[in-house]
Amino acid sequence: MRSESEKAASIIRSRTGGGPVDVALVLGSGLAAIADHITDPTVILYDDLPGFIRPMVGGHEAELVIGKLGAARVAVMKGRVHHYETGAVASMRVPLETMSLIGASVVVLTNAAGSTRPELKPGALMVIRDHIDLLRDHALRGPNDDRLGLRFPDMSAAYAPELRALAKEAAGASGVAVQEGIYAAMPGPTYETPAEIRMLQLLGADAVGMSTVPEVCVARHMGARVIGISCITNQAAGISGQPVSHEEVTATAARVRGAFETLLEAILGGLVADGELTQ
Repeated sequence: MRSESEKAASIIRSRTGGGPVDVALVLGSGLAAIADHITDPTVILYDDLPGFIRPMVGGHEAELVIGKLGAARVAVMKGRVHHYETGAVASMRVPLETMSLIGASVVVLTNAAGSTRPELKPGALMVIRDHIDLLRDHALRGPNDDRLGLRFPDMSAAYAPELRALAKEAAGASGVAVQEGIYAAMPGPTYETPAEIRMLQLLGADAVGMSTVPEVCVARHMGARVIGISCITNQAAGISGQPVSHEEVTATAARVRGAFETLLEAILGGLVADGELTQ
């Protein structure tokens, strides 16, 4: 794993001149358009990077874009592979390790998620406060490389409290409404049953999806700070009485793209001031 990550990081440095990035962004279903705002971009196909697996799901591209968004130097992953595509929950381990190796000490993870609460409507943006891992596997399972991080990483503040506060402050300043809640990760690729949604409600989950948690675990293992944002694209099974479809997910993500991009740019503006990353 370390070898692939180091090779990928070396390729990125050679293509970009070697300067470190401030922030890594991982963009979920239908949410990749913000990469079009990057100035002086360097685009690298996942096919050119060892360990970067091309996602096959609609709404996910397969490019790493590096450049500037405002004052922040960013590495933007346009699309992510899910473990239901590969059978391995650690499919995103190399990309996240690579982000850390090229300097990203903050990782912004985004996803499209279903609401488990009737009052959390499609089109809402939710800052993730915590998560429930129901993936039945773990991205850090197997031998540990002590050079990367501890064998048993602490997850009591997986989503950095100071960065959650910054995200909510940025939302208020930019006029974008956000909520805060708990994200549950399920394995997919089927959407959840109504009985599973009732279980998630009892467990305290506000939204459910099929990604993000493995990336959080790898990022925290390497000491990066994490912000998680869910775009609520649908109400989960049994809530609205309507079937859930991927078309609805991507259509809702497209509808709220403007607010989502405004929020991300405001967060980056708060993260990087005068060329320095906020502590």
